[in-house]
Amino acid sequence: MDEPTTRTALVTGASRGLGLLVARELARRGYSLVLCARTAEDLYAARDDLVARGADLLAVPCDVRNAQEVEHLVARAIGHRGGLDVVVNVAGVIQVGPLESVTVEEFRDALETMCLGPVRVTLAALPHLRERRSGRIVNVTSIGGKVAVPHILPYSVAKFGAVGFSEGLRAELAGSGISVTTVVPGLMRTGSHVRASFAGQSTKEYGWFSAAASAPLLSMDAERAARRIVAAGLAGRAEVTLTPAAILGARVAALMPGTTSRLLGLVRPLLPGPPADPGKAGIEPGHRAQERTDSRVLRRLTTMGRSAARRFNQRRATST
Repeated sequence: MDEPTTRTALVTGASRGLGLLVARELARRGYSLVLCARTAEDLYAARDDLVARGADLLAVPCDVRNAQEVEHLVARAIGHRGGLDVVVNVAGVIQVGPLESVTVEEFRDALETMCLGPVRVTLAALPHLRERRSGRIVNVTSIGGKVAVPHILPYSVAKFGAVGFSEGLRAELAGSGISVTTVVPGLMRTGSHVRASFAGQSTKEYGWFSAAASAPLLSMDAERAARRIVAAGLAGRAEVTLTPAAILGARVAALMPGTTSRLLGLVRPLLPGPPADPGKAGIEPGHRAQERTDSRVLRRLTTMGRSAARRFNQRRATST
């Protein structure tokens, strides 16, 4: 049987934000796409966006927390054009808030999505990639997986696990013809603050996070980030760290962990504390916190982030 000539890439979390942009870049490079996301409405909106750009693709609703759904996804991806060449693990969630307002369920959701999700997808795809003795696996982690920042602890715990998995996987697959790239982004202007979850004093948490995720000096243009991620993954690079702040943070944390910990401890009192009334604590999606925020200053600070949210399918979902 002849080898398929069409190159196929599977992208998880591809319905919006960075995942959508990675899919656009792969399509621009001529790849056939298999996209997945847990929310079908968002996924089909992304499908329409990419088809309008001339992409060949298959959209498969899939929750990477579910092993059976992942097995089905990978089987569909392999069968789409007769093979699978690239796997990009992007699916993620983020919960923002003080530790006092975060439950074990938030930790579990983060771990199932961003640590075990890539493990499930990779293990399902590996037999096919091993048989072909070729392939690219790209794991999008975070600077939060190198430096644990206050108020995003579930996210950091999951991303630390993802970094360890990705780095160890590269060593395990050495000489197999399959490369593994660990992507360590800093803040990117993807509009993700609209879909993040906020605990504690949710409006205040939304304020600092959305401003940081929109600031041009702190965050990176997401389309440029997607181009760099795809280029690094297809080249088989071991690791790529995005944004100067992330590069500096990773280096300082590696060389001076004690100093890094003390500096982050100084940041903690500057962030909102838990609600005075614990009964009023809860998880609120970003779009609701945004609706309740009437600060003109914050609206100016988040102009670029809100623009990214509109362009990268970060609209409010009617289902989850």
